[in-house]
Amino acid sequence: MNINIITLGCSKNTVDSENLAQGLKAKGHSVHFDRQRNDCDTTIVNTCGFIGDAKEESVNAILQQIAVKTRGRKSRRLLVCGCLVERYRDELAREMPEVDGWFGVHEWEKIIDSIETVESIDSIGVRPLSTPAHYAYLKIAEGCNRSCSYCAIPLIRGAHRSRPMDDLVAEAQQLVRTGVKELIVISQDTTYYGLDIYGRRTLGELLNRLADESGAEWIRLHYTYPTSFPEDAIDAIARHANICNYIDIPLQHINSRLLSSMQRGIDREGTLRLLDTMRSKLPDVAIRTTLIAGYPGETEREFEELKEFVRQARFDRMGCFAYSPEEGTPAAKLGDTVPQEEKERRVSELMAIQEQISLEKNQARIGHTYRCLIDRREGEYLVGRTEYDSPDVDDEVLIHQTKAGIRPGDFVQATITQAFENDLIAQLC
Repeated sequence: MNINIITLGCSKNTVDSENLAQGLKAKGHSVHFDRQRNDCDTTIVNTCGFIGDAKEESVNAILQQIAVKTRGRKSRRLLVCGCLVERYRDELAREMPEVDGWFGVHEWEKIIDSIETVESIDSIGVRPLSTPAHYAYLKIAEGCNRSCSYCAIPLIRGAHRSRPMDDLVAEAQQLVRTGVKELIVISQDTTYYGLDIYGRRTLGELLNRLADESGAEWIRLHYTYPTSFPEDAIDAIARHANICNYIDIPLQHINSRLLSSMQRGIDREGTLRLLDTMRSKLPDVAIRTTLIAGYPGETEREFEELKEFVRQARFDRMGCFAYSPEEGTPAAKLGDTVPQEEKERRVSELMAIQEQISLEKNQARIGHTYRCLIDRREGEYLVGRTEYDSPDVDDEVLIHQTKAGIRPGDFVQATITQAFENDLIAQLC
């Protein structure tokens, strides 16, 4: 069969789709990752159910595929899986009877079974990548043991389950043998890694082994949690040249009262101490964070405190989203007390502050030379990234194509000549 997988949501979903594709390819099927394709025998939509906007995007994607199915061949099948299905399977099935099958986040084998196979998804071989061939996500755990008041992920994904370190090192080596240059370490909470199977946090040990044994030229750390952050992970970044000076750490807020209500397990002082530790041990580190605006009960004074924190912290990268009440979470019981228009105003104000900081930081790079990984060609430019930027979410470096033979996946040296809020212009050395 020709099967098309459409992936929505985060990079954890990306890995799920790639693992699913691995199982399907092992059974002889041809698998594609193409949102625009509509000529396959079966389409699988892997949904996101994290916040309101993500749910809406998932529903719209399903409806779009229903429209494709109903005007196409009668034999075309549509399967839907992932986080949205895990939470709202019955409601979705009632509203969208055109869908041929609904599957939650732990039912990947059932998807393969429905496409006439009986073997496990854990097939031998390397999973096909939906990302460009030179970078891949390495998912080190599933689920989450945190109890953040606003988050439905534990309800969807279940408890934290770390993958054995030897398995992760073997997968990393396998990916590198196929041409992967950059490994992006992910899970719902990477700093919790190891507690459930080793009785202690072993993220630092894992990073050391990946740096020493995988052969990857870049290793990047995402989705760290600030509470009980393992400092040996910071030491590992400092120790190894092939671990990027980059930490993604969603902080969500800085006000201690709101952090307590969010059940984050850390307060303002603890957050500031952690940031100081990161920057003292890693003077060149790029820190990316995300924040929530309009959490229930957030006062104007607390929002001003958050704005001042952004000004003082001077994050290298930052995202912000308006609070969205999620059914079944403790925060939903607090009521949605901040009007949507006010939430959006607060998001805009925070992002305006960050854009100015980003511009200033980028302008400071003019004249400096960096090692860049080329992601693609675009018109007259090679488009790449420095070690301080993760794909899809961070800045890009646009390099004039003055040399032939450079391909996506190559590393080049480039000197920055111009800077904007979200992009850098450079020339090859």
